[in-house]
Amino acid sequence: MGDVVTIRSIATRIEETSGHASGFDYMRLALASAILLIHTALVCHGLPADEAIYTGPARPLARLILPAFFALSGFLVAGSLQRSRTPVMFLGLRALRIIPGLAGLTVFSAFILGPLVTDLPLRDYFGSAALRHYLLTAIGDVQFYLPGTFQDNPLPEVVNGQLWTIPFELYSYIVISVLALLGLHRYHILAPLSVVTLTLVYLFVTLARHHWVVMFVPGSINGALLIATSLAGVSLYLYRDLVPWSFSLFLGAFLLACVSVSYLPFGDFLAPFPAAYATIYLGLLNPDRRFLHGADYSYGVYLYGFSVQQAMVHALTIAHEEIMIATLSVPMVLCIAGLSWYLIEKPAHKLRHILKKIEYIWLFSKASYPIQGTALLRPPDDPSFQRRD
Repeated sequence: MGDVVTIRSIATRIEETSGHASGFDYMRLALASAILLIHTALVCHGLPADEAIYTGPARPLARLILPAFFALSGFLVAGSLQRSRTPVMFLGLRALRIIPGLAGLTVFSAFILGPLVTDLPLRDYFGSAALRHYLLTAIGDVQFYLPGTFQDNPLPEVVNGQLWTIPFELYSYIVISVLALLGLHRYHILAPLSVVTLTLVYLFVTLARHHWVVMFVPGSINGALLIATSLAGVSLYLYRDLVPWSFSLFLGAFLLACVSVSYLPFGDFLAPFPAAYATIYLGLLNPDRRFLHGADYSYGVYLYGFSVQQAMVHALTIAHEEIMIATLSVPMVLCIAGLSWYLIEKPAHKLRHILKKIEYIWLFSKASYPIQGTALLRPPDDPSFQRRD
């Protein structure tokens, strides 16, 4: 009899890294840095430069950055979902991840950066309704403009244009929560079915909008497809025992994703699963993590990069000098991201013990425990009962 061929699955690779593959940390930082560098052209030259990137020779990689971010998020969030026993814990952990850093950026932009760069008298600035509306950004109702700011920049008035993805990140958490309540822990097929359904519905809407003409539509990937890619990441986690972890599959998935988002008519709709697989493969690599020292600067880089670069163009009056702006902004943004991590994000993570107490009350109150059919709840004898994010 021939030798039995053992397939190395994603689950096997997770076990090999003890569930803490450092590749995900490096992927987050690399993707956030890539967004920072792409936005350098946008803040230095305005919207035409951004369109040139997403439709030019660099488009295969540029158009995969955000889907990779969402795929990575979906994969990791799925693990959190399986370790959470209540919706309170799952959504609370997501809020602790997103809201504190976002609130810090909002305060920084509104009360430090804005007064320094506005053309308005400070009395008018602080009395503006636009400023009050901007504060809603702290809770995920993203606003992009502060009164009188960056009037002479190539991209005037926009303070943090990168935040357009935040609502879609929050929507993806809501969709995942709904799937969980529908029984995702028992019916894993709900995740890939949701990817297919979401992409088909959006394809139908897009075709109708273009009068049923099949064509290549340039530009960045739509938010609905980002959610679909996040759900593709969830799917790969749920089927991790069956999906091989293979360099050959990674290479094929990466090439398919690049071709789909760059050259095929409506090819974005084919990209969620191959983009997710390529991202997860890289994330499960396990390079030395000593460089990061347990810190995660990626969210801070994403949050502050755009406004810092806008401020540099404004203060130095060196618009169109993207190489200089990129060179100067990277170390500054990393420093600010470090402050965000150690002063805001990391302390916020310690508030998880409050969520645990709320979860305990939820589980063992007469009104809430046990609740049959609620996907996030787990009985006390479940092996993962003691695990936490």
